[in-house]
Amino acid sequence: METPSKQINGGQILANALVRQGVDLAFGVPGESFLPLLNGLVDHPNFRFITCRQEGGAAYMSEAYAKLTGQPGVLMVTRGPGASNAMIGMHTAYQDATPMLLLVGQVGTDMVERDAFQEIDYRRMYSECAKWVGSIDRVDRIDEFVSHAFHVAQAGRKGPVVLALPEDVLYMAGQENPVKKAHIVQPGLDTKQFDLAMKAFTLAKRPMIITGGGNWNSKACEDLRIWANREGVPIATSFRSQDVIDNLDPAFAGDLGIGANPALVKRIEQADTLLVIGERLGEMTTAGYTLLSLPQTQNILIQVLSGPEDLGRVYRPDFAINCSPENFCAVLMNVKMSDQYDRAAMNAAHSEYLAFSSPVTVPGDLQLAHIMSSLPNLIPRDAIVTNGAGNFATWVHRFYPYGAHKTQLAPANGSMGYGLPAAIAAKITNPEKVVIAVCGDGDFMMNCQELATAARYDAFPIVLVVNNNMLGTIRMHQEREFKKRVMATDLTNPDFVKFADSFGMPGFRVTKTEEFAPAFAQALASKKGALIELVLDQEVISPSKLLSQLGK
Repeated sequence: METPSKQINGGQILANALVRQGVDLAFGVPGESFLPLLNGLVDHPNFRFITCRQEGGAAYMSEAYAKLTGQPGVLMVTRGPGASNAMIGMHTAYQDATPMLLLVGQVGTDMVERDAFQEIDYRRMYSECAKWVGSIDRVDRIDEFVSHAFHVAQAGRKGPVVLALPEDVLYMAGQENPVKKAHIVQPGLDTKQFDLAMKAFTLAKRPMIITGGGNWNSKACEDLRIWANREGVPIATSFRSQDVIDNLDPAFAGDLGIGANPALVKRIEQADTLLVIGERLGEMTTAGYTLLSLPQTQNILIQVLSGPEDLGRVYRPDFAINCSPENFCAVLMNVKMSDQYDRAAMNAAHSEYLAFSSPVTVPGDLQLAHIMSSLPNLIPRDAIVTNGAGNFATWVHRFYPYGAHKTQLAPANGSMGYGLPAAIAAKITNPEKVVIAVCGDGDFMMNCQELATAARYDAFPIVLVVNNNMLGTIRMHQEREFKKRVMATDLTNPDFVKFADSFGMPGFRVTKTEEFAPAFAQALASKKGALIELVLDQEVISPSKLLSQLGK
């Protein structure tokens, strides 16, 4: 007769369940609503809880960690205000197809629907930005719910899930029901549909590949790179998915997004057959759904997606293939293009990318394009570059050639404040790598408090703050739509050098291009990272337009 296992409280059961799923690190802000969980984690000395200074920053770190490791990022926040702050990272993870688990405190089961202190119905709150929202209302179902959460987060099109933790359940005594680590369930390949699609693709005269989305791993990226080089097919990447392939690889044709290369846009428009792997063909990648005709594209469209719910959602593919990038690219290796296909197209497309990414010169003493294009000569190819949102990002996306998979961390949902927390998560995850956060001044100030997290865990990135004392993107739109009728976009900033110094980081203020190289050399040599302020004239609103040139 088996001896019943001893009873422990729900917090301890939950802590043990997380460790069984392979979780050894979580980001968050502690709260009284989940103290029993923290107490349970004390029994796991190898578990690290990264205490952040605001739940939004913690959510970004968790999302970035998941992108880098391929493991679900775990985020722990308290109820009400904490849950509200975490929403921004959940939306980022949902649109970027990043696996995450949000563990959020909740009022006790005896207080639900009373509008109790900090009470929110998380099923309604997160319904638009989570794959599944559950509430663990019974202590004997904790292991079941954790297993379900990890399965859902990693299945098909990956994404975030939420588990609410009623406070009384965490204190309640019960027995564990141990569950093994979750399976990662990804769709395989319908070989009949694949053969039909590849017959059309191999006979194409002007084929193109578009890649992106969040379900890639290193093997899929490498298989695709090898195949594209062998067969001479150019690869374009979607908005903020530039690291699917090393940008210096001959097969890389450029990225689609804000300010895309006109030559690449023309190639996509004139392609007779498009193979789209992992990318939903969203608004940013398709220039507001204008790059391809709707709902039937002007090209033969082969679309490969892990999530069947996105196939046919906007564009009706000629061949709709529900398959993960890894499983698809593994079989693609056996496909050969027709002998009639001109393989010179790949080199021509790459040459067009190189020409477009050559630095341009704008008025003023600081040439941001030249600075970004100089970085590859100063850092390893596996350096990780992060950014949030704003016009400043146009320079890094266009003029910096990203390395291979897991060298770019950028939010496809265009979320400001992402760059710094993501860079800190990258240094925690890969302390030996060079990590650079490129931020705008408005972007940086949204989560600048997380420099305290960098200091606490000795995870200092190099931070480049492009400072033009305004919200550049919004100002650009104002000037374009309502010439000289602007408001609310000017900013008052701190002394960024002194701000960095207060956290023990070296700080530099660069006003001229030639000042950057020596400052960056000191940043690379520093054990505390560095903050380099790049002072940009407000007139320089983008690489191709001046502020005064905008407007009707």
